[in-house]
Amino acid sequence: MYEELSTDLENRIIEEKKSQSFKRVAFSNDDALRRDNSRDKPTVLRPPFIRDIDKIINCPYYNRYADKTQVFSLHKNDDITRRGLHVQLVSRIARTIGAALNLNLDLIEAIALGHDIGHTPFGHAGERFLDGISKDYTGRRFSHNIHSVRVLDKIFPYNITLQTLCGIAAHDGELELEKYRPKPVSSFEEFDETIENCYLDKVAVKRLVPDTLEGCVVRISDIIAYVGKDRQDAARAHLLSESDFNEKGLGDYNAQIMNNLTVNVIENSYGKDYIMLDKSHFSDLQKVKSDNYNLVYKTDYAQKYQKDTIKPMMEQLFKRLLDDLVKGDESSYIYRHHIAYVDKPYFKRATPYSDEKPEQIVIDYIASMTDDYFIALHKKLFPESELKIEYVDYFDE
Repeated sequence: MYEELSTDLENRIIEEKKSQSFKRVAFSNDDALRRDNSRDKPTVLRPPFIRDIDKIINCPYYNRYADKTQVFSLHKNDDITRRGLHVQLVSRIARTIGAALNLNLDLIEAIALGHDIGHTPFGHAGERFLDGISKDYTGRRFSHNIHSVRVLDKIFPYNITLQTLCGIAAHDGELELEKYRPKPVSSFEEFDETIENCYLDKVAVKRLVPDTLEGCVVRISDIIAYVGKDRQDAARAHLLSESDFNEKGLGDYNAQIMNNLTVNVIENSYGKDYIMLDKSHFSDLQKVKSDNYNLVYKTDYAQKYQKDTIKPMMEQLFKRLLDDLVKGDESSYIYRHHIAYVDKPYFKRATPYSDEKPEQIVIDYIASMTDDYFIALHKKLFPESELKIEYVDYFDE
């Protein structure tokens, strides 16, 4: 079940790398754009996208990946994937593909490591609940990929390159395509207009396309990283066995699925100005995702607990924190743990973060929380609440 590159392509890759005769399709470091090109100038030691990587991994929110749900919330099980491992897997898969295709590996790594930094606690369920709150209170939508851009461009004004931000904005691995052809973005003005449309129209997010081949590789690698891993995690959470899944077209196990999709992407994309899977593998991928939705993501167990417990807890937190902010209660946790943390003088801001609209500050705060912090804060603010979280313990069968 482990597919390999065709002998013809393998020999071609070896020969063209040796002779340096491969088609130049990588994004050039020389074309990187920043909002402020007078600073963060590239050097021999720190080319433009390595600077982006350094900024991202030193962002205060990068640490929080370690305690954010990937799929399975409320399980005390160190073998279940958290978002911190997921972004590393995406980076590793994408760099493997990118190296074979002669792409810009620094740009790939920057996009991969930053792509989920704006994700909420409790995975996509938390994202849906916060989107509902944002729509009701601000008329604007919340999407984790667009919020990842906000974290790295507004909350922490890091002067990240346009190419990294575009790749992060358009990374959404929930939307699989047979072929990914980049759609270049020429300026920050064009990018900002696109992002604003995504806040106003949820459908606009689905229309986003990466602007570089490197962004396209990260987007398909996001899917490759989770489709088999989620099955593996379901088994490790004792919810299902890997043998319970019906669709086996890409392999029986996560390692096979990752390998076979990676090989097929390289086989069908080498030397091209697009990234693609062949029809057979794309069809199998769609079937695997459908299988995962039916057996994992939309189970009664997951849906009921999220809707009946986490959603009302988030609504309570939002209202309480907004009230504290409007009152100007600087003893509140939203001041001490969020605004004071973000509004440091060494971030080069045009205006103080605290001048943002209160509703947006609360949304930023909730989105930044880890699962454990969210639960602890709710317990602190609502000690008598009937809404309680019970983890599946290490020793529960």
